[in-house]
Amino acid sequence: MASTAITEMFGIRLPIVAGGLMWLSDARYVAAASRAGILGFITAASFPEPQALRDEIRRCRDLCEGGPFGVNVSMLPKLVPGERTQAVFELIAEEGVRFVETSGRSPEAYLPTLKAAGIQVLHKVPAVRYAVKAQSLGVDAVAIVGAECGGHPGMDMVGSIVNAAWAREQLHIPYLIGGGIGCGSQVTAALAMGAAGVVVGTRFTVAEEIWAHEDYKRRLVQAQPTDTTLLMHTVRNTVRALRNETTDAVQAIEASQPGVTIQDLLPLVAGRIGRQAYETGDTRHGVLSAGHALAFTDRIEPLAAIVQRMQAEMRAAVQRIAPPQAVPA
Repeated sequence: MASTAITEMFGIRLPIVAGGLMWLSDARYVAAASRAGILGFITAASFPEPQALRDEIRRCRDLCEGGPFGVNVSMLPKLVPGERTQAVFELIAEEGVRFVETSGRSPEAYLPTLKAAGIQVLHKVPAVRYAVKAQSLGVDAVAIVGAECGGHPGMDMVGSIVNAAWAREQLHIPYLIGGGIGCGSQVTAALAMGAAGVVVGTRFTVAEEIWAHEDYKRRLVQAQPTDTTLLMHTVRNTVRALRNETTDAVQAIEASQPGVTIQDLLPLVAGRIGRQAYETGDTRHGVLSAGHALAFTDRIEPLAAIVQRMQAEMRAAVQRIAPPQAVPA
């Protein structure tokens, strides 16, 4: 339906990538993406023990039955003592994984390892200026997530529709647009503006293959884009998350305590708290990443059904603008 540089690079049917979701992107979910004709990424950080990550990669390979999949490696903004990022990339290479999604800091130090293994690198960034830098380093493609995204939209807070057109003027490698993407008409629009595809997160969190508690998914089905909020901007680690008791508490601290640090906020924002919400369905606590694509999370259903709906929406969007009308001079 839409052959682009991204569909050719990843060997997928549709120009849609399911970005890595911390704690949630496991073999079952990623294999479902592969079978649906898109690409998903196991989140390496969800499996901190090397053997557990190795086992999950092998399980995913079996479930994909020859279909494509990748591994997401999210790096801290700065290298810290004891970090095992190099070892993780070496493990990924040993397992013959063909695609990697990187995010956080620059992947420059690890590109020789990845390139030597024949791995293609999609680097995810929160602004066009970082995409330009990643291009200069030699990554194969970039994903630019705008202000509407769940998780980390960065500090620039430029919207996805601007990023989609702006990036075309500055990039010669394929790029994806993310942030608020959850409808097929948005995919068509992104392609028209020059993108080779889109990256989707929030829209897919209500898929049946996501292991999280049904009550968590029901909350997302009920939620609207206005049920998200921004926090942690004061510590230069902006997050868009589902509004709850935790986000209210963090925002209150940021507003009342000048000079607050990430260490001050950790008792509230630690990842383990968010994981508990996924396990129990209690969404009152934890920083639960969610973006403006909550506009489209209208039911819990198999991932393949969501992708099929998006494909139909893509086709309908094309039909609305074809045959092309004369553009006024």
